[in-house]
Amino acid sequence: MAVRIIVGAQWGDEGKGKIVDLLSAKADLVARYQGGANSGHTVVIAGTKYVLHLIPSGILNENTVCVVGNGVVVDPVALMDEIKLLESMGIKVAGRLFVSHRAHLILPYHKLLDEAKETGNTQDPIGTTGRGIGPAYVDKMNRVGIRILDLLDRKIFEKKLRRNILEKNKILTNIYQVDGLDVDKIVEEYLDFDQKITPYIKDVSLILDRFVKEGKEVLLEGAQGTLLDIDFGTYPYVTSSSPTSGGACSGVGIGPTCIDDVLGVIKAYTTRVGLGPFPTEFTGTDVNLQELGNEFGATTGRPRRCGWFDAIIAGYSARVNGISSFVLTKLDVLDSLETIKICVAYKYNGKTITSFPSDMHILRNCEPVYETYPGWRTPTTQIHHYADLPRQARNYVGAIEKLSKTKISIVSVGSGREQTIIR
Repeated sequence: MAVRIIVGAQWGDEGKGKIVDLLSAKADLVARYQGGANSGHTVVIAGTKYVLHLIPSGILNENTVCVVGNGVVVDPVALMDEIKLLESMGIKVAGRLFVSHRAHLILPYHKLLDEAKETGNTQDPIGTTGRGIGPAYVDKMNRVGIRILDLLDRKIFEKKLRRNILEKNKILTNIYQVDGLDVDKIVEEYLDFDQKITPYIKDVSLILDRFVKEGKEVLLEGAQGTLLDIDFGTYPYVTSSSPTSGGACSGVGIGPTCIDDVLGVIKAYTTRVGLGPFPTEFTGTDVNLQELGNEFGATTGRPRRCGWFDAIIAGYSARVNGISSFVLTKLDVLDSLETIKICVAYKYNGKTITSFPSDMHILRNCEPVYETYPGWRTPTTQIHHYADLPRQARNYVGAIEKLSKTKISIVSVGSGREQTIIR
């Protein structure tokens, strides 16, 4: 496929980083199309662990060009820190990484507003990462955001920055009773970014257009997951952008006729970080997949909530994303379990529901209906061919395919590149 979108098909943390890294070995370009430094993609290569937040996972393949699209909100501090970290680990970034001049900036007042909203008494908390993502997207839609291209004109940048800080200080002090920010200090600090970031600024839409017309292999990488989509997720417990495949074209500046394939990444069980309904979430008497799967956030370190695989979610994600096939990750985490469950329906007020509800009151009060499958009780981490998986593991994979009506083309049995089964 010339242009492929890779989406998370649950609540994020599905293992997209490893899969993008794996597929980008044959890709000419990898583009990140939404989100910000609130996501964390973990890749393990030859025992070395890389955690990326803004830069696409393809940067770890030396021949791959990486771009950050206009749909991403960019924290310039986080971006430069990530570049420095990669370079210190021997990864060449200069000349391979480009950031859209249309992308909006995350600035200190966005982070402070994010934290104030979460801890204040004005509304119920959402469970954000506190990275300023939501407030940055609010400014973008409110048409007062500051874009990366504004860094190229110091006078324009300073004027917009001073205006916004003064406005945000009023909100912070009057509504949240939080001390405002030092305008002069921030202006002085952020004016320096024009020189640091200028070599990376490009018109990403033009770059993508050239690669597509030349028939190059292109991956469009989303952050978070389908159920955190602003429109199709568990609203209001969602992110502030569109991680679904529909956000890819507007997030990098190409048309939908360019897309050849949509690959969904889905975990062999279900996790989510933050607040919000979660029908299959484990109670205290269930297995501890949090420890078995090392389910702690790559960005925040927060423990992830864990539960059984939800086929209702899988089918829903396949539909709203137009997923061609799934990548099933973390199958190996289930290796030691005697029995494994799959949610095949919900019960609500005595009725059986087989489609994903958009009403969070209904979802919060749904009772999962399970089918139980025998475990395989044997390690799978060294298996490289699908036929060599234990029969019970293949039956489990087959059940997911049948229930979600979507084939599984790749199975991951570990965090390493080599721990991957291509079907």
